Amino acid sequence: MAEYVLTATKNHARAGSFYDRIEGLYDLTFKVNGYGRSLDQYFEAHPLPVFPGCSVLETGCGTGTLTLALLRTLKVPVKLTALDLSASSMATAKKYVEKNNPSGQPVRFAQGNALALPFADESFDLVATSGVLEYLPLDEGFSELARVIAPGGYLLHLPMRPTPVAAFLEMLFRLKVHPPHLVSETTDKYFQVVSHYRFPKFQPISWSKSAVLAQKV
Repeated sequence: MAEYVLTATKNHARAGSFYDRIEGLYDLTFKVNGYGRSLDQYFEAHPLPVFPGCSVLETGCGTGTLTLALLRTLKVPVKLTALDLSASSMATAKKYVEKNNPSGQPVRFAQGNALALPFADESFDLVATSGVLEYLPLDEGFSELARVIAPGGYLLHLPMRPTPVAAFLEMLFRLKVHPPHLVSETTDKYFQVVSHYRFPKFQPISWSKSAVLAQKV
């Protein structure tokens, strides 16, 4: 029987090796689903709360879809770090950044577990993450993200919600869609929600995701 849920712990995260094996499929999925365009439209309408020289972390960069969207939307120089478990996915993300970074914004790549981030407390002014919390116990995941965010800093996360498309993605990528009320309650435990955005229904990203911006207070 296939094992569909690769829930991580601080000491063991099987999703990394899994994504090393399916990096090509994962990358192709995001090339054809239009997520990048949807993220561009979201950021145009909802500018990131960043300032020159601030520290930004993307947790779970994968093959770079969100990384590239961040680079396209950033209008000021920041200290950007992109982290992922999968070395193969991260190598692809690096390749794309080298070819699609017209502003020359430096990006530091780091391999690591989202439940044991290799950074000091309160290191970042903004953390962005998509497709990561679905591999983590919610409370532990939010707690670790909150740990590395400075007081007054922000978390942008794109949680998956229960839909037929999300159910298919659960099987395809061996993840776990958390109940929306638990995502909301756990977000509120560590942050104050600033906005909760639903993507337009005609955009494929809306079939499984929304966008939540929250502030650590």
